[in-house]
Amino acid sequence: MADVEIMQTVQTEVKKSTKKVKKSSKRRESEVQISEVEVDATIEERGGEYTKAMDKDWHSGHFCCWQCDESLTGQRYVIRDDHPYCIKCYENVFANTCEECNKIIGIDSKDLSYKDKHWHEACFLCFKCHLSLVDKQFGAKADKIYCGNCYDAQFASRCDGCGEVFRAGTKKMEYKTRQWHENCFCCCVCKTAIGTKSFIPREQEIYCAGCYEEKFATRCIKCNKVITSGGVTYKNEPWHRECFTCTHCNITLAGQRFTSRDEKPYCAECFGELFAKRCTACVKPITGIGGTRFISFEDRHWHHDCFVCASCKASLVGRGFITDGPDILCPDCAKQKLM
Repeated sequence: MADVEIMQTVQTEVKKSTKKVKKSSKRRESEVQISEVEVDATIEERGGEYTKAMDKDWHSGHFCCWQCDESLTGQRYVIRDDHPYCIKCYENVFANTCEECNKIIGIDSKDLSYKDKHWHEACFLCFKCHLSLVDKQFGAKADKIYCGNCYDAQFASRCDGCGEVFRAGTKKMEYKTRQWHENCFCCCVCKTAIGTKSFIPREQEIYCAGCYEEKFATRCIKCNKVITSGGVTYKNEPWHRECFTCTHCNITLAGQRFTSRDEKPYCAECFGELFAKRCTACVKPITGIGGTRFISFEDRHWHHDCFVCASCKASLVGRGFITDGPDILCPDCAKQKLM
C-alpha cells in the first residue's frame, strides 16, 4: 500500500483568541502518528466557519473527497497523490484484496504482501496446516504458501543417501539425476566423504577410487596387484606386461614369440631346449613355433630344410628315400653306392 496520511478535520467558528482546534493522524502502512495543528489567528478577520487541512484553509463545504465529492469536514480522510479521499472511496479505489478471504484490506488492517499478492495479517496462513506465517519462514508453490515444515514434507527434494530433505542453505552434491547432502555423499564401502575427490559409480553405488580398485579392478594373475594401465591377456587371464615372463628364464614375453607347456608360457629358446624334438641332421630343437615344418620317420625327425640326401644334398621332401644307417639317400645315390 502507498504511503498515505489519515487526517481528521474539525469545524469551528472563529473567535478572537487563537486556540488549537484540530488533531490529525498520519498513517504509513499500519502505523498511525497523532499530531496537533494550530489555527492561524489571521483568519478571524474573515469570519464564518472554515476547515484547516493539508496545511491549507478551506470553506467547510469545499473540502471534499476527490472521488465522491462528499464533504470531509469532521471526517477521517486519506491523502493520496496530494488528493484527499474519504475512507470508503480510498479503500474501494486503492486498497488491496486479500488472497485468502477475498475481502478489502482496509486502512485499519495490516497489509502483508508477497509477489504482488496481499493478505490480512489474520489470513496469512499455511495452505496445508493453517498455522500463521506472520514473522515466520515460508515457501510458495503453485500460488499457494506453506510453512517450512509443510513445504519440505510436500515439495522439498530429498537426499539419495539419508532420504531427508535439503534445508535452506544446505550444501548439495549432485551427480546426473541424483543428489546428496555433503556428508551423505560418501564411499559405500569405507564411508569416507567424497567431497571434491574422484569417485566411481557402479550399480547405484558410489565408490572412492581406492575401494573400487580393491573390489572391482583387474588384477594380475601372477602378482595379484591391480593393473592400472597396459597389461596383456593370456588364456583369458590378465597379466602385467612385466609379469608375463618365460616360466624357465623369466625373460619378458610381451611382444615376443612364445609357446606353452602345461598351461605355462615359455620363450622359444627355453621351450626348444626343454621340450622340443631335435633334428637328426643339425641336432637343433624343432619347436614348431611360427609354423616351422618338419619331417618325421620312425623315431627320427628333421627340419624341413635339413631333410636332404647325405650324398648329393638334394632335398628329399616329397621324394622317396633310402636309409643308410644314420643317413638318408636319394634313390640315385643309393644305387651308386650299391654298385
